[in-house]
Amino acid sequence: MARNNYQFTSESVSEGHPDKVCDRISDAVLDAFLAEEPEARVACETFATTNLVVIGGEVGLSDQSKLTQYMDRIDQIARDCIRDIGYEQDKFHWKTVSVNNVLHEQSAHIAQGVNASDNKDEGAGDQGIMFGYAVNETPELMPAPIHYSHAILRRLAEVRKSGVEPTLGPDAKSQLTVRYEGGKPVGISSVVLSTQHLDEAMTSEDVRAVVEPYIREVLPDGWLGADTEWWVNPTGKFVIGGPDGDAGLTGRKIIVDTYGGAAPHGGGAFSGKDPTKVDRSAAYASRYLAKNVVAAGLAHRCTIQLSYAIGVAKPLSIYCDTHGTGEVPDAKIEEAVADLMDLTPRGIREHLGMNRPIYQRTAAYGHFGRAPEADGGFSWERTDLVEALKKAV
Repeated sequence: MARNNYQFTSESVSEGHPDKVCDRISDAVLDAFLAEEPEARVACETFATTNLVVIGGEVGLSDQSKLTQYMDRIDQIARDCIRDIGYEQDKFHWKTVSVNNVLHEQSAHIAQGVNASDNKDEGAGDQGIMFGYAVNETPELMPAPIHYSHAILRRLAEVRKSGVEPTLGPDAKSQLTVRYEGGKPVGISSVVLSTQHLDEAMTSEDVRAVVEPYIREVLPDGWLGADTEWWVNPTGKFVIGGPDGDAGLTGRKIIVDTYGGAAPHGGGAFSGKDPTKVDRSAAYASRYLAKNVVAAGLAHRCTIQLSYAIGVAKPLSIYCDTHGTGEVPDAKIEEAVADLMDLTPRGIREHLGMNRPIYQRTAAYGHFGRAPEADGGFSWERTDLVEALKKAV
């Protein structure tokens, strides 16, 4: 039997976190190739440390001779990302950081499994399992702990970048412990925030004075109380931030990127991967389906799992779990989603319009729970299957 009264904790990290710097660069490189060739195959990984960014991975183009002419742009793409994030430290500055680009051509053996041919459909880019999740705890149908952890850091980034709070630095982490009663989030037991600050004289108390109004602004009314514990910069000074303080790598924040631990994760990272990689596209499709199930009122909570084999187009399995909250049998939902959406890699991309340069914006503050955008960004957050789902079950 599910527990109704408990506490659950999730964390988020800012766009200036070392791993997120790397995610941002990888997705910016991906967008640059997709802008030139929507069917480009890209698997881009970034590593960052003091005064150094290394960009590697594979790129497949319809005309591989074009790869060389695109490579000259990679250096500036990385610098533009670092500048927008806000790094101008002595040992990590967008102007002076060394950018080492070692991207190369995609393996022909991987390509032969993925590309369509006369006798087979386009296959999945890898084997694996992908999960999507939705729950009616927030208007965005996201788990409250991760949703509000993101919201805190997004708001602090806004006031930092606008110049309203010039003492804040780009690197930050948040963590919220949410108290549930009757299965619903009702309050915050603890707030943890560590943020880089540019004034070395600032104490933890000084930093709290800056950030607390913005934290209170984004959290629901009444969730913070006299018994809420506050831990702001609990170790003291935090002046050296970003890759100068701690090395970063693409794909190390997969729980931050998804549901904050409130739902299963298949293990695959998203950033830097084009949408033929089901690690990314099928995880987005799973979220899309789960969100539409909850938005349709078919369940209060829904997990969807898809599984794939490399070179095979159709998913090997579709699994739905409404965690005892479903209005119809889970098996009926499984049948309905399989009928309503082509879950082959190409079918997902076409349904959600994913062959577009829309990925750099996903690299911080979560890939889910965001508003769909006019140019197709966050298309997997649409709820346009609601009526069809209701009719299908």
